[in-house]
This record gives sequence, structure tokens and C-alpha cells, in this order.
Amino acid sequence: MKILIILSIAWALPAAQTGAAQLYRWVDEKGNVEWRDTPPPASAKKIEQRRISVSTIETSALPYSVQQAVKNFPVTLWIYGCGAPCDQARALLARRGIPYTEKDPQADAEAFKKLTGADEVPVLFVGNTRLKGYLESEWDSTLDAAGYPRTAIAGSKPAPKPAAAPEPKPAPAAPPPVPAQYVVR
Repeated sequence: MKILIILSIAWALPAAQTGAAQLYRWVDEKGNVEWRDTPPPASAKKIEQRRISVSTIETSALPYSVQQAVKNFPVTLWIYGCGAPCDQARALLARRGIPYTEKDPQADAEAFKKLTGADEVPVLFVGNTRLKGYLESEWDSTLDAAGYPRTAIAGSKPAPKPAAAPEPKPAPAAPPPVPAQYVVR
């Protein structure tokens, strides 16, 4: 049993060291600075031991072509409780894995009417292209032309980004306090 434990530790030890490496810095007898992954000789001076770990850079989960489509033709879905057409619109964008911003036209009805010319939802903007109502074939062809994929990329089904809330208007400044000598009691 002891042999089994010793062998398993000996087997796991090299695997644990692959994630981090040792680096040694020292000054040799001639005054030269050496950097090596092996321990320094006994005659070395000013020895430093450094641990180097693996470093990774996070990149976007979206492929470059989709990143370009998002940059050049951002998708915005204007939608609110319209039943089946709204649900189908969301489902289409989710099935294709298209990142989009969802906005509620009831939040600013005037701006929505000015932008779309009507009160009809759903409305899809792909870049500057406006699509009123839900017609799957029309939406698909517009999204295809913009460079979005036909199906979601494996592991990437982005949720809609909520529209940025309008910034509240600042409250009017309070009047300065009245000095105590002018207060009538």
C-alpha cells in the first residue's frame, strides 16, 4: 500500500510542476549575470529564485467575422409585450447567436415613433436597416447580408443587452442656508 501511495505522488509531482517553472538568477565568479532554469553552481553569488507561472490572455468568445458584423451592423430589437411575434423575434436572434440590444419603446414613445414612423413592434435595426414586424425570411436575409452566422457558434448564445437607462436629470440646487442672524424666531 505504501508503494502505491509513493508511486502516485511521484507520478503527480511532475504534472504539478508543468504549470509553473523555476528560474534562477545569479552572478558568476566573473561578475556576469546568469538567468537559467537550472540551479546555480556552488560558486554563484547573489542567487535569486523566481517562479514563473503560465499566463493566458482572454479573447472574445465571438469569431472575428461576428465581431466585425457587430461593429459595422449592430442589432437593436425594439420590443414589448406583443405576444408570439416578439417571442419569435427573440428566438430567432438567440438561435442564430446574435448579440443584440433590446429596447422598450414604451420607455420613450416619442423617440420610438420618430425613429420608426409608427407604433408597430417588433422593430429590428441591423445597422441602419429597419425591419418592421416579424417576417423570418426578411430578418434572415438582412442578418445574412450583414455577415451574421446562420446558426449560433458553439458555446455562444448571448443574452440581449438591456438598453442603457437614461441618465436622471440633476435635481435643482438647494438654496444656500440663511445665516442665523437673519432667522426670525
